[in-house]
Amino acid sequence: MSNIRLTCRQATKLLLSRQDRHLPWRERVRLRLHLIVCKACPRVARQLDLMRSAMGKWARYAEDAGEGDRT
Repeated sequence: MSNIRLTCRQATKLLLSRQDRHLPWRERVRLRLHLIVCKACPRVARQLDLMRSAMGKWARYAEDAGEGDRT
């Protein structure tokens, strides 16, 4: 069995990956355990979630603004 502990660098890579794909259960467990014991990585996770949410809102705004320009 592979080492269950993640470094912060590995955790960050998984946080970024989970934005684009479903993580296998083993990776989800390893990431969750790391987030429990690390002080910095949960902050990174919240920042990534905030950025994704803001980009989604911006995309919807841009789509709505583009529809209003059509005549």
